[in-house]
Amino acid sequence: MNVHDSERALDALQELDYFEKTDLPAKADVVIFNTCSVREKAQEKVFSDLGRIKHLKSNNPEIIIGVGGCVASQEGAEIIRRAPFVDVVFGPQTLHRLPGLIRKKLSTGKSQVDISFPEIEKFDKLPLPKPQKCTAFLSIMEGCSKYCSFCVVPYTRGEEISRPFEEVLIELAGLSRQGVREVTFLGQNVNAYSSQTKTNEKVDLATLVEFSAAIPGIDRIRFTTSHPKEFNARLINTFYTTPQLVDHVHLPVQSGSDRVLRLMKRGYTRSKYENIIKDLRTVRPGISVGSDFIVGFPGERDSDFEETLQLIETIKFDTSFSFMYSPRPGTPAAELPDQVPLATKKSRLQTLQSLLNKHREDTSQSMLNSVQDVLVEGPSLKRKDEISGRTSNNRIVNFKGPSNLIGRIEKVRITEIMSNSLRANRLIQNAA
Repeated sequence: MNVHDSERALDALQELDYFEKTDLPAKADVVIFNTCSVREKAQEKVFSDLGRIKHLKSNNPEIIIGVGGCVASQEGAEIIRRAPFVDVVFGPQTLHRLPGLIRKKLSTGKSQVDISFPEIEKFDKLPLPKPQKCTAFLSIMEGCSKYCSFCVVPYTRGEEISRPFEEVLIELAGLSRQGVREVTFLGQNVNAYSSQTKTNEKVDLATLVEFSAAIPGIDRIRFTTSHPKEFNARLINTFYTTPQLVDHVHLPVQSGSDRVLRLMKRGYTRSKYENIIKDLRTVRPGISVGSDFIVGFPGERDSDFEETLQLIETIKFDTSFSFMYSPRPGTPAAELPDQVPLATKKSRLQTLQSLLNKHREDTSQSMLNSVQDVLVEGPSLKRKDEISGRTSNNRIVNFKGPSNLIGRIEKVRITEIMSNSLRANRLIQNAA
């Protein structure tokens, strides 16, 4: 979502047609930080980064320095107080107002702050995206109404708001006309998507996926990030009825302990989570499952952590994001007793990641010599004579082939397992 927001901020800045993108801050007339507040000490890291470019303001008093995203939403005018050289502060819901904020700063000489929550307005105001690749992100909803005890998102991005059904389909059709073949639907809680048609028929994520699959040129559909509480039977069945849905789902579980899940206010049990995965694998055998884990949540006992390890052994996750718990200011969990010692959190995280890595390696080995469909996204990052793409189950694959294959789905045979990618040979008989 943060990557997508950065791209959309760049789209918004097209309105100021006297600017063009540069990758060198020292040459920039505008420098924007897009921030995330999920991790510990995010605010201090932002101020540290601002301190590193303060000299740019001294060298060029006309430079515009902006801070956006969730830290901006949390801190607001406090950013200006602590770093007076910052010119513009905007939140996730007001990134579309960035050009106007810059204009106002230039005309008044005063720093501008807008961290309001205008709900769906930004999608109406932003220009249509111009994808640079055959894959694209498409935000279909914003915010979260789950209020997990550890999470700051509802406070920085607001309650769940879904984009109108037809509006999403129109944008997706536009992306398809520009050569996009794979779309990833985005939302803080994407499977909470809820809209209606112009005839007032209710639309959920499953309906959106079904209609999207009918758009010519859209060969693959992904969505992230989901919440187990709303991963219902209808959505699961879509993996059976809609081949455009990829063989991968990211479904954060956070913990394998029911006691910890209750403290987290996650709204489901370990058994419910296991049943979701079981049902998914019934309709889509071999589906790859990714997840998120938090270790060292306040009050987590050794027995709770063991239950998480048992869940990992049961599900055999293919990908994961795992973190030590860090208290976020203003969240209920920050006030909970029994904070776990740092040394214990570090030890548990190492154990957890070792087990997760083992299962990921096992999955990789199982793909050796298999034939995979790869959507070619661009040139390989390391070898000039190779191209790179992703399998349906979200693995990066590099193989030799001409650049005119970019944007096509090619059949390859996996020949080598690397730590973060796979190597393959193209099956030439598939060439056009």
